[in-house]
Amino acid sequence: MKLRLSAANPGSGVLTVLANARVLPLGENAREGTETTSSDVPPRGAPSRDGLPRDVPPNDVPLRDIRLDDGLLRDVPLDDVPLSDIVLRDGVIAAVLPAGAASTIPESDHAERRDLAGRFVVPGLWDAHVHFTQWAHTASRLDVGVAASAADAARLVAERASTAAETVLGHAPLIGYGFRDALWDDEPDAALLDAAAPGRPVILISGDLHAAWLNRLALVEHGLAHHETGLLREEDAFTVLRRLDDVPDEVADAWAHDAARAASARGVVGIVDMEMAWNVDVWQRRIAGGNTQLRVEFGVYTQFLDRAIDEGLHSGQTIPHTHGLLRMGPYKVITDGSLNTRTAYCFAPYPEPMEGEGGHGALTIPPEQLEPLMTTAHRAGIRSAVHAIGDQANALALDAFEHTGAAGSIEHAQLLQQSDIRRFAELGVVASVQPEHAMDDRDVAEHHWAGHTERTFPLRDLLDAGATLALGSDAPVAPLDPWVAVSAAVHRSRAGREPWHPEQAITLEEALRASTRTRVAEGQPADLAVLGEDPRSLNADALRNIRVDATLVNGRFTHDAL
Repeated sequence: MKLRLSAANPGSGVLTVLANARVLPLGENAREGTETTSSDVPPRGAPSRDGLPRDVPPNDVPLRDIRLDDGLLRDVPLDDVPLSDIVLRDGVIAAVLPAGAASTIPESDHAERRDLAGRFVVPGLWDAHVHFTQWAHTASRLDVGVAASAADAARLVAERASTAAETVLGHAPLIGYGFRDALWDDEPDAALLDAAAPGRPVILISGDLHAAWLNRLALVEHGLAHHETGLLREEDAFTVLRRLDDVPDEVADAWAHDAARAASARGVVGIVDMEMAWNVDVWQRRIAGGNTQLRVEFGVYTQFLDRAIDEGLHSGQTIPHTHGLLRMGPYKVITDGSLNTRTAYCFAPYPEPMEGEGGHGALTIPPEQLEPLMTTAHRAGIRSAVHAIGDQANALALDAFEHTGAAGSIEHAQLLQQSDIRRFAELGVVASVQPEHAMDDRDVAEHHWAGHTERTFPLRDLLDAGATLALGSDAPVAPLDPWVAVSAAVHRSRAGREPWHPEQAITLEEALRASTRTRVAEGQPADLAVLGEDPRSLNADALRNIRVDATLVNGRFTHDAL
């Protein structure tokens, strides 16, 4: 029902007025079937559907003096953009009103009026691909992302191991994250780490999560005493990573809460969590413990697919006892490796292939196994999210979608045949991409995919072909910060470097539409981000660091620096 507020009919509920804001609406940006709704969250004062107390209530928030355009971000002088008021009630945008209409709403004992002083408002941002537990753990791990060689990484380990804070940990594993060895002149070897931290297990995780480098003590602890080099790739590395997540729940949950607060501070309202675990119980526990910063959709891997089906789960289903914040996401399946490890499955051979990979990378699950799994998920109402990085892996993944009729996404889609780009649109397959990977991988790609980089991260071509993009980070591979992804997608550059394949850049409004699921319009969920700067006016590096002054989920402030 259309809400029309006036002095005689102000509506009910406690009101908060955010005055003097500018909204940059993005038009029809919500992806069909994925738009967030607030119907799962009961109104203020009512018990939730699952009988729990309503401890994360929405606010009723009229936003006053919002600058609206006609659905696109444009370089229009601010004085030429009309002002409007937006009313939020019970977690929903109840009305978009002429400027000043909210001032007719009477004050109440609980009314709050905030002046945004000209700040900008956009729909709340989503990260379409994260490994949230891994991301939360990175704060406690040694950063070896700056290492230029294996010897350099070992030096960083030695420096950390010698600090007073580390010496008290005795024989506890020293864990580092972020190395990228594809262009190193020397090879990772267990002996280097043995010398760097004598008597202590050392585990270094690659920046793309597809490799792990262990010293001898760590190899013994993980049952790999006879491994020659200590450099593990793909499933061997994943097995170690899963074991590293085995920390006390209270510690892991504290780290996760910190990470959620940090995400909220960047305007994030939701994530798709691709962690390799049974995430239902994990997120139910976190939310019950007060971690209500984010909407979460969790994925399940092959080892959990039957369990999800047996429990009657399907994509989009809200999980009880989570205040409407937790939903079932996709079935995640990994079909190839990564560029840095030279295991992404490609048509052309690598110039320096990994031993035992046949020169073209690794196909970790062949079509005759992949398609039945996707069919099983599809029949249960579960979308498929297929990891494919190399062009041959992407071609096979698209074939699987075509043969099974499954709905879903290809995760990464880094290298594509030109003939496959149009198939994303034809098959309705979402291209779930991580633009910051292009900035991380550009030099590696120029070496290992030489002569093919015009087909890497082809965001412009995908959009022009009618495909739907969803931007993410793959955190911790890249930071959980949608503005980093948006900047990389728009500018194809960082730190002052020349843009890499700028012909594949997309516009700011396209990048924001690919990072949001709602619109600033009547009936939409009140998931919003308040910006301290106009994103249209910022260069690549400034856009990455844009100031976010407030974030609202379901009309409730999850970040407030106003």
